[in-house]
This record gives sequence, structure tokens and C-alpha cells, in this order.
Amino acid sequence: MGADTGTSDNEQPAMIRFVFRFTGLWILAAGFVALVRDGTKSIAGNAVFITKLGEDWNNLHSTSLQLLQPAIERHVAIWLWDPVMLTILTAPTWLVLGIVGSILILIGRKRKPLIGYGRD
Repeated sequence: MGADTGTSDNEQPAMIRFVFRFTGLWILAAGFVALVRDGTKSIAGNAVFITKLGEDWNNLHSTSLQLLQPAIERHVAIWLWDPVMLTILTAPTWLVLGIVGSILILIGRKRKPLIGYGRD
């Protein structure tokens, strides 16, 4: 990346970190919106309503959800669908989005400088 493109090697990791943080914040915000929606439905209905990720995904784009199972079983692993993906799809939307957003934000954070060690 050096002098040919006009950018230094130090700028690329910062941009990738920014993309992770930016995406993570948007996903975390969507999780907060899902939490507020479930809370509003719970208050209005005098009962606890928890929307599952599979229900929300089915409401948004049902054909992609239907194509996900054969794609995972064919290209990744058969065992990944039944215990892992079904658990994720039956989890609350706000929880899954909150965890994914938090992980992306943590991946995009700046590294703390080492104290007492040389950088070279």
C-alpha cells in the first residue's frame, strides 16, 4: 500500500476498525429498537411479549430464511443447523442483535498500548 496509492499502511486498519464500529453501532441500535418494541407491546398487552429472531426475519424476508437451512446444511455442516442456528433463531431479537453489535464494536476498538514492552 505505500507510496503508489497515496495511503500509508497505518490508515487501512483504522478504516477497517471504523467499519466494524460503525456496523456494530447500527446493529446495536437495531437491537435497542427491538427491545423498545417488545417492551411497548408488553406494557400495552399487560403480558410479556418477546419477539424471536426467526419471527422478525420471516416478517422481513421469508424466502431468505427458507433458503438459509439448505445453504447451511449443504455448504457448512449439517450439525450447525439443528442445535446452533435454531437456538439463535428462537432467541429474542434484541438479545441476538445486542450480542452481534457488541462483538463488532469490540473487534473495532483501538488496542491499548502495551506498558513496559517494546513495540519493535
